[in-house]
Amino acid sequence: MGILREIGATYTPEKGTVFTVWAPQAEQVQVALHGSANQKIPLQREAFGYWTALAEEAKPGTRYTFILNDDLERPDPASRFQPEGVHQASEVTDQHNFNWTDRNWTGLPLEQLIIYELHVGTFTEAGTFEAAISQLPELKDLGITAIEIMPVAQFAGSRNWGYDGVYPFAAQNSYGGPEGLKKLVDACHAHDISVVLDVVYNHLGPEGNYLNDFGPYFTGKYNTPWGKALNYDDAQSDHVRNYFLQNALMWLRDYHIDALRLDAVHAIYDTGAKHFLQELAEHVQELEQQTSRSYLLIAESDMSDVRLLNPVEKGGYGLDAQWFDDYHHAIHTLITGEKEGYYEDFGKPEQLQKALEHTFVYNGLYSEHRQKTVGTDATFNPAQQFVVCSQNHDQVGNRMLGERLAQLVSFEMLKAVAGLILLSPYVPMLFMGEEYGEEHPFLYFVSHTDKDLVEAVRKGRKEEFKAFSWEGEVPDPQSEETFKKSKLQRSYRQNEQQNRLREFYKALIHLRKTAPALAKPDKQKMHVQLDADNLVLHLIHFSSKPYLYCLFNLSDAEQQATLAPQEGKEWELLLTSADKVWGGPGADIPAALQAGQPISLPPASLVLLQSKV
Repeated sequence: MGILREIGATYTPEKGTVFTVWAPQAEQVQVALHGSANQKIPLQREAFGYWTALAEEAKPGTRYTFILNDDLERPDPASRFQPEGVHQASEVTDQHNFNWTDRNWTGLPLEQLIIYELHVGTFTEAGTFEAAISQLPELKDLGITAIEIMPVAQFAGSRNWGYDGVYPFAAQNSYGGPEGLKKLVDACHAHDISVVLDVVYNHLGPEGNYLNDFGPYFTGKYNTPWGKALNYDDAQSDHVRNYFLQNALMWLRDYHIDALRLDAVHAIYDTGAKHFLQELAEHVQELEQQTSRSYLLIAESDMSDVRLLNPVEKGGYGLDAQWFDDYHHAIHTLITGEKEGYYEDFGKPEQLQKALEHTFVYNGLYSEHRQKTVGTDATFNPAQQFVVCSQNHDQVGNRMLGERLAQLVSFEMLKAVAGLILLSPYVPMLFMGEEYGEEHPFLYFVSHTDKDLVEAVRKGRKEEFKAFSWEGEVPDPQSEETFKKSKLQRSYRQNEQQNRLREFYKALIHLRKTAPALAKPDKQKMHVQLDADNLVLHLIHFSSKPYLYCLFNLSDAEQQATLAPQEGKEWELLLTSADKVWGGPGADIPAALQAGQPISLPPASLVLLQSKV
């Protein structure tokens, strides 16, 4: 593990600010201080093309740019704050001048995470970090133990999903910048809520992406959907790796973030001796020892490859967890009937059982959609290494009209699906508004200033939907109206049915936290049985007593089931989703049941039993 080189503007109260930038091809580099300091200071060249200088007069609030070869003026690639956006000067910040109140916070283990994914701009009307703080009591009441924030690295304009970031070290100015993010994290910890931050290390956005002016940050060795790949393994890649490793450590150390969600790691191309992800995991472990806090690295990958999770001694990269799409796809295709695009590999009932027992559905199988064999066997990887959901920003926002599940299936089915996520052995994640059936869509939106780029984005969105037979016009990503339509309404306060759905989610989350059988869910201590013809799923958790018996009817008709003899002889009713208290039509389920006894399951329902001890 190499020693990392500090980059960017580092302020020390007694000394001033040290500016460091990697520009290996430059003949000379200056830092231009703007405003009252107004001067240019030459930087000294050091080994490997790093340039550095101390400016005693540069203090927090000082705006600055780098000038390459007395000609090209650019913001700092490692800028901590871009107060006027991606094309203007960077600003010196004091990373350590914040009054943290979370000294006793040490983070939560994976198996205790109940994650709530949110987009800062649409989570509240104001769309800022500080506005999000006002909603934390609501999330705490729901039972959420972690929020996952979509990317906040500075992007062009004020509206974006965040995957177009071009200053990975700078918290978005329109959300409230570094100070706002720190306030939000500190407030989360005060509510015993962990913070997962989504970071993008596979590409940068198009507008304001000036990295190429400084050095070989990109390589032509690989093609990606976004152009040239980031240079993780070509000539001078050590310093590109340094850039992103320093970035990850900054979020964890300086912002007290608890976990990083690593976007699309299958597009991090690295054939070097030690993969970037392995090196990242090693540096994070070192930071854990220094800070006495625990951190988590959660990958997003479509490769179904346990190499991400396995320890280094087993040839893995040693990450903590990964998103698990197969479970989502298995559920979604069964309840909606959609089988187009990437859903064409799914839709068979037995895939749901396989996803519960063996995790990856494609575990060395041929995929019709990809036209190749996909995946590895994750049967013996612990369940807490996988994050599951029925909705997320991708699965909702990458639909042409951004419809949420509440627009696609019945109210009763929404409750059954909530059970499939919250009562699975995996780490559950909700998408903001899901818990009450938010009716506003979550659409794709941008606010670029380059007209050609805007046109290219519009065209690209239309192309993306060719594999689906969705009808209607693609909403204009550039329109502010598209963004406004995506904001949460929080209508459950006026809507009785939505409030009952939220209360149902709350009950399941409480059960997830308190039931001994779900304290440490274990795939090996779980019985799964599926009646594929009638879409009835039996799921029994028997890791601790009292055991939990989850019966799902995923069809739209009443179904007869017989209680399995496994793991328990006598059962008592805990809840049924069809109950009127949850806004259902009512159900007549006996309060006590015996193994082998028939039971009538209402359409689209969950019936939950626990064993008599």
